[in-house]
Amino acid sequence: MDPPDGEPEIPEIQGFFLLNEGLLGSNKCTLDYYDYQSGIYSKNVYGERNPGLVQELGDGGNDLQLYGGRLYAVLYGSGLVEVIDATSARHLGTMSVPGCRYIAFQDGFAYVSAYGTKTDENDPPVQGYVAKFDLETLEIAGTCKVGLEPEEMVISGGKLYVANSRCLNEPDFDNTVSVIDLATFQEVKTIEVGPNLHRMELDPYGIIWVSSRGDYYDIPPKIYLIDTYYDQVIEMMDMLPCSEMTQCGDSLYVLNNTWNYIYQTSDVSYALVDVKTRQIKTRRFITDGTDAQFQNPCGLAVNPQTREIFVTDSRDNITPGKVFCYTPEGRLKWSCSTGDIPSRIVFTTIGLR
Repeated sequence: MDPPDGEPEIPEIQGFFLLNEGLLGSNKCTLDYYDYQSGIYSKNVYGERNPGLVQELGDGGNDLQLYGGRLYAVLYGSGLVEVIDATSARHLGTMSVPGCRYIAFQDGFAYVSAYGTKTDENDPPVQGYVAKFDLETLEIAGTCKVGLEPEEMVISGGKLYVANSRCLNEPDFDNTVSVIDLATFQEVKTIEVGPNLHRMELDPYGIIWVSSRGDYYDIPPKIYLIDTYYDQVIEMMDMLPCSEMTQCGDSLYVLNNTWNYIYQTSDVSYALVDVKTRQIKTRRFITDGTDAQFQNPCGLAVNPQTREIFVTDSRDNITPGKVFCYTPEGRLKWSCSTGDIPSRIVFTTIGLR
């Protein structure tokens, strides 16, 4: 059926790529692909499609994004962003970013948050920064200093928001979000939020949901809301711990698997939040009890067309993990084995050929 006049046809999602981090230092980051038409899950497609290169992507895969027909795999341990053709999974190039963490895009530029690197472990903390790359040349176009150990980022209204953590220097965590004006590529403001910031999601109403990991002892993890018009915190979701989150429409899916050193346990929950009303709809979006199979849930994604929910499980972190696919109602459809520490899922309308 043709779409109504004036409404563009939305391409159908053909599959998804999954980045397996691999244990840091093991150089076992790999890329998998699931094809919706055939139902086939293929492991290590990067190694298969690039026989002249090493079989793995590199060390410590931390982020995966799709932009302009290319995949960008952020390899923290290798200090590189691997650029891959999304239709063939073939290597196109790399961008060098020591201590790289996450990536965001706008107007033909990539922005990569980075810890930087120390020359000696006894050196003081290294200033965090964001590197700007021209995606036509893959050359660096500038850097902007932010807080220590910056993590995820979102872009809104010509501004880049960066969650600063200082997670390598506990208990002296950072508690700010840096605001960068993209026109000048300068930090114009810092917003005081909460300790040890990590995840970020921008909802349809101009609100950034940013997670604080707390201090793993007395300060619990929670989510803060930042109004991007006023650039200030407007609400704290005190009873909403978060280690991973993803947004789909007005729904925010929140996975929590946070370790507490006092009790030597991880509190695991699967909350669903209405971002318009800011109400928690359920704390158990997996409804059939199969989450009891999980050993260490670590990744979360939602298909924006089918609303299928995907949860990844790293198991023991040194052997293959698993990915679980759920119906929108939270009932298990299928699961399969992955590479080591499966984490980031990216849906594609192009499809791997």
